[in-house]
Amino acid sequence: MREREERFHVETTVSDEAVRVRVVGVIDVATVAAFRSALWSAPSRPQLRVDFSDLLMLSAAGVRTLVAARLRVRAQGGELVLVNPSPMVERVLRATGLRRVIPVVAAAPQRLLVAV
Repeated sequence: MREREERFHVETTVSDEAVRVRVVGVIDVATVAAFRSALWSAPSRPQLRVDFSDLLMLSAAGVRTLVAARLRVRAQGGELVLVNPSPMVERVLRATGLRRVIPVVAAAPQRLLVAV
């Protein structure tokens, strides 16, 4: 269990218009409480963006948490948006129908700075 805890972490970034929650690792029965805690403790903003680009797996417990988070964010007048799901997570979003309920976007690629 210790190994799984080390592989999973959540980073939260707050701006005026949005809160970005970046999830790394696996959301399963062992980590879903930490994921839920991060979503529930995010300050209220017009948009809660959950970055799944480094998420390897999303379990049924994670899907239930996203449904509950969507309802919670909407009740506060905001919008939940999923950003850059990995291919495995994208399959889960499609199979569960969650993709039709929660917007999924691809973030614009960051520009690379090249020294000349």
